[in-house]
Amino acid sequence: MNTTFTATVLGSPRIGPRRELKKAVEAYWAGRIDADELLATGAALRADMWSQQRAAGLDSIPVGTFSLYDQVLDTAAMLGALPERVAGIADPLDRYFAAARGNDTVAPLEMTKWFDTNYHYLVPEISPQTRFALDPSKPLGELAEARAQGVPARPVVIGPVTFLLLSKQVDASGPLLDRIDELLPLYAELLGLLAEAGAEWVQIDEPALVGDRTDDEIAVARRIYDELAALTQRPAILVASYFGSLGDALPALAATGIEGIAVDLVAGSDAPAWVPGLARKHVVAGVVDGRNVWRTDLEAALGTLVTLLGSVGSLAVSTSCSLLHVPYTLEAESGLEEPLRSWLAFGAEKTGEVVTLATALSRGRDAVAGAVEAGGSAVRSRREDPRLHDETLRARIDALTSGTRGRSEADVRRRAQQGLGLPVLPTTTIGSYPQTREIRLARAALRKGEIDQAEYLRRMRSEIGDVVALQEELGLDVLVHGEPERNDMVQYFAEQLDGFFATQNGWVQSYGSRCVRPPILYGDVRRPSPMTTEWITYAQSLTGKPVKGMLTGPVTILAWSFVRDDQPLAETADQVALAIRDETVDLQAAGIRIIQVDEPALRELLPLRAAEQQAYLDWAVGAFRLATSGVADSTQIHTHLCYSEFGQVIGAIAGLDADVTSIEAARSHMEVLGDLNEVGFDLGVGPGVYDIHSPRVPGVDEIEELLKEALAAVPAERLWVNPDCGLKTRGTEETTASLRNLVEATRRVRARL
Repeated sequence: MNTTFTATVLGSPRIGPRRELKKAVEAYWAGRIDADELLATGAALRADMWSQQRAAGLDSIPVGTFSLYDQVLDTAAMLGALPERVAGIADPLDRYFAAARGNDTVAPLEMTKWFDTNYHYLVPEISPQTRFALDPSKPLGELAEARAQGVPARPVVIGPVTFLLLSKQVDASGPLLDRIDELLPLYAELLGLLAEAGAEWVQIDEPALVGDRTDDEIAVARRIYDELAALTQRPAILVASYFGSLGDALPALAATGIEGIAVDLVAGSDAPAWVPGLARKHVVAGVVDGRNVWRTDLEAALGTLVTLLGSVGSLAVSTSCSLLHVPYTLEAESGLEEPLRSWLAFGAEKTGEVVTLATALSRGRDAVAGAVEAGGSAVRSRREDPRLHDETLRARIDALTSGTRGRSEADVRRRAQQGLGLPVLPTTTIGSYPQTREIRLARAALRKGEIDQAEYLRRMRSEIGDVVALQEELGLDVLVHGEPERNDMVQYFAEQLDGFFATQNGWVQSYGSRCVRPPILYGDVRRPSPMTTEWITYAQSLTGKPVKGMLTGPVTILAWSFVRDDQPLAETADQVALAIRDETVDLQAAGIRIIQVDEPALRELLPLRAAEQQAYLDWAVGAFRLATSGVADSTQIHTHLCYSEFGQVIGAIAGLDADVTSIEAARSHMEVLGDLNEVGFDLGVGPGVYDIHSPRVPGVDEIEELLKEALAAVPAERLWVNPDCGLKTRGTEETTASLRNLVEATRRVRARL
């Protein structure tokens, strides 16, 4: 009989509290360290995390959630499902990274968002030639490490249903889930090996089951877990779900022979008490929010847990999902003012909340009365803070939104914008240019007080001058200022808006080695003064070509922040939209004729259940249209979207009604253009013609071929030419070479029109 546990989390952050993994991975890519040093860094980070979680009081610790790049890519490697094009790379580590980011000769896997989060995963490619084969070295190796350190380890793997539902089918038809019987023996073998290695429990993640699943898909999941449960040599199985409710999948899983089910009781509305099969299950109740940073209302969470007692076989307390999505610890934040600090809980603090709640269940509330009461006091303090309710602001939004959101009809705007004098197939970039060492040093020097604001301004203007001159020399048509002054496309604005707080060390992983510090949106949002006008007008003064004003849209600012949870997101979105609207008006008044309002996260916040999606799309589109409704028809509004599966929001993209939409398309070979055509999209569009998340420089012929594909779907008068995304993370040399090829490919295509 396997011992049950009482306190756990579903996964852990892995980049390191000071981004040690990011630095080591990038050093490996650059050849500054070898594989042994990289792997040693990973092992040290794992050991530190396990030690901290054990000391905090967790009696089951997830092992296997660490990754050098992405957990879905790890699963593809474990199952022998890396693409055939990397098979010739002899070194396993280099083969792994080639699949993740490509190299000079190999294109990477596609990348998209992990459900409705800001984490990006790599999409496995499954073709008829894919022959699955188990490589258990990673889960077995990390389990051995943990057991050697005395850790109560629970190996974690992504389940077969989720793996196939998230993969991309190549050169075949029919549902990928039809191939699940090819995976079943591999998972059975893995379970046997984990049991032999001493694992008492294994966590199999099946978050895909919280979406809209068909009866057939649920039946497949039930059959698979019935068969795995019937194995004689295996650990106890915990099927973990998160990011929503399991719905009909919950009773199906409860009817199988698995021992445990983890449910998200923060994002989901599952009521496990009514599912009969759970009376024989170990239920892991996710009552501590693993995705947001607000302190848990321990009294309310305890009430939820108590209602489950007696209805389930046994009960454990957990986070709602992996702590991958929140920063490591509040201890790293020295600049947090009270009472804001008391409202927050990062990863370490959430782990403490889990242990507090588990202790209350096992020993009674009195054993943790002080912690529960402190939590309640913080919750009340936050609820009553005057910064959360600005009646003047709310009245202004009500007045603006009572009328029609939007601008004149597209044809009217087109005629008004002819004065821009742009050529056919205008070339541009998405906004940011490489953040050079000089830029980072200047920003650090300003932060440390080593230079004053005037010197910082001089250095940033020098960088802007270099970027404008480079674009002029390359022959681009619509220029950008390069954003040297911006640390991040959301944080930059958050630092200038009331109602936000930017952390010092609140790093979370976005993808691979890319880390971000999501700001904390805690109160009503106001724009005290212009945020970008000085930078954009300076760049415009250096050239006769149009320079785009660069702003981040309201939905993306919400998606990439930790957002207040005490009011509907739609209300918060309108507050941010009003601030952006005021900025567009100021840019126009300063003579800027093209303004880009980026919404790369439009798809990201889409609810996982279809029944909830239209309401979201209505307010998301409405917020964008509010943000862009203050300018004249002669001002051209652009937007940008990237790295999502766009099919479900294609109508909303058209609904944004931007004059030009640039969109990720290189990895998917312009597939999105057909989708746009199907919904009658007839505005300007700039499908990305090369992938900026790979270090490879695209050739002229390659870009020319993509442009031909784009022209087969979009008439030349509506087509723009641009990279997939901003160039902040790329090097100057590769950026210059890539853009030079982009301009040359465009010149060739223009010559034939």
